[in-house]
Amino acid sequence: MISFSGILTFKGAETIRAVARTAPEDRILVETDAPYLAPAPHRGERNEPAFVAETARVLADLRGVPPAAVADRTRENFRALFGVG
Repeated sequence: MISFSGILTFKGAETIRAVARTAPEDRILVETDAPYLAPAPHRGERNEPAFVAETARVLADLRGVPPAAVADRTRENFRALFGVG
């Protein structure tokens, strides 16, 4: 698995964005790193779990899919990884 944090949204993170564009769909996750590394536009603030939606939105943009598709896929991947539901 590969998990993307708020760093994905940083201007200087092109290498991470390149990985996000090509990572296998069945291996992607998103995370918050709370209370650190808040995604843009919240940089400099205390990171909150709700901000993971911004990271997922950027991941969706990079992959050319709707945010709901990333939400569904990362939920499926989480469940498979941890053997739940």
